[in-house]
Amino acid sequence: MTTDLTEITVIGGDKTGLIARVTSLLFERGINIEDLDQAVRDDIFRMTMHVDTTDMVCKPETLRDDLHDLGDELGVDVQVRFPSDRETQQIAVLATKESHCLERLFQAWASGDLGADISVVIANHDDLEPLAEKYDIPFHDVGDGKGTPDEDEILDLLNEYDADLIVLARYMRILSPDVVFRFEDRIINIHPSLLPAFPGAKAYRQALEEGVRIAGVTAHYVTTDLDQGPIITQRAFDVPDDASIDDLKERGQPLEAEALLEAVRLHLNGDVSVHRGRTRLREAREENYQLGLSPEASSANPDRPVDGLGDIVAGDGGEEADD
Repeated sequence: MTTDLTEITVIGGDKTGLIARVTSLLFERGINIEDLDQAVRDDIFRMTMHVDTTDMVCKPETLRDDLHDLGDELGVDVQVRFPSDRETQQIAVLATKESHCLERLFQAWASGDLGADISVVIANHDDLEPLAEKYDIPFHDVGDGKGTPDEDEILDLLNEYDADLIVLARYMRILSPDVVFRFEDRIINIHPSLLPAFPGAKAYRQALEEGVRIAGVTAHYVTTDLDQGPIITQRAFDVPDDASIDDLKERGQPLEAEALLEAVRLHLNGDVSVHRGRTRLREAREENYQLGLSPEASSANPDRPVDGLGDIVAGDGGEEADD
């Protein structure tokens, strides 16, 4: 979706006639709907629209106020993001205790190599507060004594800091649909496995117990299905015979940080989009990123034989190959 369209998000309880009320308001103000997506999960309704406000017959502030008033009347939350609101994108980072991904993001931001501002760090423990203070980034601990986060406070902070993108830098909690739906395709997570293998907790331990020879990490968009969102980038590494869980973490954590940063850059640059549950790159952009294996690793893989390209080609009557 192009960045010159206004984005309208509606979140709340599912109600009959809700879509009609919102779309009618837009029609009356000369606004054309270019794309509309809706879903209901756990009784929470979410609708995201991308609209063309070029020829609307009211001011942006008036449209925002009218939609907020309609939301109050219907008992739903309505957010409006005009193109001008996104000139400098704001990143909110959610974290727990592990520092490697957060530190890599900070390094890229401090060097001017990120393409956006990190506006806030929200965590469910206070362990990373000194790291945020080092980079002079606001830090908020929203967890209780057991690290259980207050999601209402998270939503308030995301709204206060006007987050365009949420980055889960080893945030060890599952976000509820109430959060995920509000930021559809704008939450990126890093998971320490080559998804879809080994989702959920203790992914490195799962890989070790299954005896894999190659493990890895995956950066993906977050959906309400745990670790099943559209994959953006992946990295892989060898697992030695005598490897321990700590060995896997030592090999994997630098790749976690790099894969996450790469995914964030892809998103911020508008070079990746989601279509039917899969990510797609803009044309001629893949050469600018390392989405998976390094060129050196790829070149080491054999490229022959391939079905139909050898000297002997199987005749008719054989079993069909798997797709």
